[in-house]
Amino acid sequence: MFRRRRPLLRAAAVGGGAYLAGKHMARASDQRAAGEADQDDRISQLEQQQAPPPQQAPPPQAAPPAGPSMGDQLQQLAALHQQGVLTDDEFAAAKAKLLGS
Repeated sequence: MFRRRRPLLRAAAVGGGAYLAGKHMARASDQRAAGEADQDDRISQLEQQQAPPPQQAPPPQAAPPAGPSMGDQLQQLAALHQQGVLTDDEFAAAKAKLLGS
């Protein structure tokens, strides 16, 4: 005759397996979506960091010297003082004028 071979047990096993497989697929899908969102965030941060810097004005060009340098002028004054052309007071006044004090 006809015997029952535990059809409920078989259905429960198949259903349980399908449940676990669906749960695993849902978890994998969630992890993939979270990974893609994280990657998008990192890409946007890198793009912001690599934005071109604001335009800077070119450095000012040095003005050509108007005359002899201060060191040269001090040497000329010292040479005139040593030659006796300038007195001590005149040398001190010219040096103070040159140094701006």
